[in-house]
Amino acid sequence: MSLEGKRIVILGGSSGLGFATGKAAAAEGAQVVIASSNAKKVANATERIDSRVEGQVVNLLDERGMAAFFDDVGAFDHLVYTAGDALKAVELKDMTFADAQAAFGIRYWGALLATKYGAPKIRAGGSIVLTSGLASQRARKGWSVISSLCGAMESFGRALAVELAPVRVNGVGPGTVRTELWDGQPDVARDALFQKANQLLPVAHVGEASELAETYLYFMRSGFVTGSIAYVDGGAGAGVMAAY
Repeated sequence: MSLEGKRIVILGGSSGLGFATGKAAAAEGAQVVIASSNAKKVANATERIDSRVEGQVVNLLDERGMAAFFDDVGAFDHLVYTAGDALKAVELKDMTFADAQAAFGIRYWGALLATKYGAPKIRAGGSIVLTSGLASQRARKGWSVISSLCGAMESFGRALAVELAPVRVNGVGPGTVRTELWDGQPDVARDALFQKANQLLPVAHVGEASELAETYLYFMRSGFVTGSIAYVDGGAGAGVMAAY
């Protein structure tokens, strides 16, 4: 199934996985709309991808704003949700309730609003692709909220695949991927993590956003896949996760 001429809405499309997916879809001839809450990032992203890409600014946790956004967008074919702030590993004893609640903000509640108001606008044959993470399957110390959030996203997607049928709903579970989410980490710590992953992962390298984008495109193209989660982790789920 070609994406040429398809209208694709990407929330979180100004950077990282969303940006890479928008760029790849535009290269196939899709009409791409990227949106996030940062006007400067949206403007920069549209210039970097293609002048024909449409950019919009929207607060993903503002219900009225989200409803108005999708009314403005109108009919489209595919919704991709990659928005989310960096997640911090915190042990339960050190965690504040406010921090735990905030972790679900953009990643979960934003996705809920996006699907609620976006799904009615999706044309026949269209789809929704959500984002979880390998942490749903492979937990580590300090990941109680991270793992439960990823698990919630996957269960949410499977339930929507039934509720919104025949609109297809799938999810991508990334492993360690080089994106802007790591920019808040000290360079030394980030580089050490990437180097360790390079040594331990079966593919021998940290994931690139462009590689993950291919999975989002696959879910949009394939008309016979719904309720599925694809873990794109470089082989971490094969048993090496605990080592790094």
